[in-house]
Amino acid sequence: MYRVGRPGWRLAYRLGATLLYRVNVARDVEAGVYIATSPDVRGLVAEAATFDELFREVEAGADELIGSQLRARSGGVALLGAWGGSVPVPV
Repeated sequence: MYRVGRPGWRLAYRLGATLLYRVNVARDVEAGVYIATSPDVRGLVAEAATFDELFREVEAGADELIGSQLRARSGGVALLGAWGGSVPVPV
């Protein structure tokens, strides 16, 4: 397992490592929502009324953002599975 954002994470992924990332969750009591951000996945911000919904939002957002970062470097098409999924990236 290798954390997104660490030096060499793209190479580690291409070599078959499962990607991990940290997620910070806060509860906004006034708005009645959970808010998630990630120090590892640039641009990841999610908001939802329940923790289960938030988990799904984070999963979808992280998949898209990580896949985008992998495509940006490789120029290929990448599809990322949820939480340590698989992205076919040409080597």
